[in-house]
Amino acid sequence: LISNSDIRYVGRLHSLNAEESTVALEQVRSFGTEGRRGKPEEEIPPSDNVFDFVMFRGSDIKDLQVHEGPAKPAPPPPPPNIPNDPAILVCSALIISTMPL
Repeated sequence: LISNSDIRYVGRLHSLNAEESTVALEQVRSFGTEGRRGKPEEEIPPSDNVFDFVMFRGSDIKDLQVHEGPAKPAPPPPPPNIPNDPAILVCSALIISTMPL
C-alpha cells in the first residue's frame, strides 16, 4: 500500500471495508517514501517497527497491491489407522519420514 504521503506500507491484509472505505493490514512495516518525493530533504526513512494492526482511510491510499503470501507447507500425513480392537489398550505409531534430516 502506498499512501498519498508517498509512504509504502507492507503487511498482511486483514480486511477491506467498502462501506467505511477502509483497508486494514496486520503485521505492518513502513518502508518510508523510498525516493518517491524527489527531494532528499522531504524523504521519510523506513522504520524497523512492526505494527500489529493499521487501518487506512481509503481516500488517502494512492496505490494498493495484493500479493499471495508464501505457500503453506503440506500438513503431515495422518497417523495410520489402528484397528478398532478392544484388546489394544495403548498404541503409538512409528512414523517414517521421507524428508532428509
